[in-house]
Amino acid sequence: MAKEANTTDINRCRLILTARPTSTSSGNLIAAASAGDVASVILYAAEAEPHVFEAFCKDVTPQLQEADCAVLIADDTQAFGRCGADGLFVEKEKSKLEDFIARFSPQNIVGCGNIKARHNALEIGEFKPDFMFFGKLGGDIKPEAHPKNIKLAEWWAELVEIPGIVMGGSALNSIIEVAKTGIDFVALEKAVFADGDAAQNVVEANALLDAHAPSFDEDEE
Repeated sequence: MAKEANTTDINRCRLILTARPTSTSSGNLIAAASAGDVASVILYAAEAEPHVFEAFCKDVTPQLQEADCAVLIADDTQAFGRCGADGLFVEKEKSKLEDFIARFSPQNIVGCGNIKARHNALEIGEFKPDFMFFGKLGGDIKPEAHPKNIKLAEWWAELVEIPGIVMGGSALNSIIEVAKTGIDFVALEKAVFADGDAAQNVVEANALLDAHAPSFDEDEE
């Protein structure tokens, strides 16, 4: 399925998918990422064994890249290197972020997640990661995005130029509140993969963003 949007024309909050081997099949993930604008896919192991996760990454990475998605691997430099992903997502070992940036950037994307407080965000921001992720992978346990992450996103979008991502909720319409913060990206997992047609859910998510997300040009005026 071809992308329905020309990503060069998108000037509002964009969609990111997070996925693990136990949350979706490879085919379902590829169909979802190919159904509409998806800026990036973050792959993480969760409870999967390392060899299972690495096999999953090797399977989906080239197909996601073919669908024009940047592929980021969470907390596994071995899988990152072996599958040819575009970047590394650091959530568990934030103390090593500076080293990872020195090793892999700028050839690869290096971002940081599970940011919980303003002082923590500012400290990590000093290392100049490519993005900051407010929320936790797999943290979409309620229909709405976590209120703390919404507040952090509002503050970050107003103050700092480093792109931000917010973990949405388990309901598709949770992305409306996230987008209105002015943040660059909203991440979804359960809202796309848990119920219904994942590809159609991506189409609907982009329709919601088209209808409700403020234009970044408007924010600058």
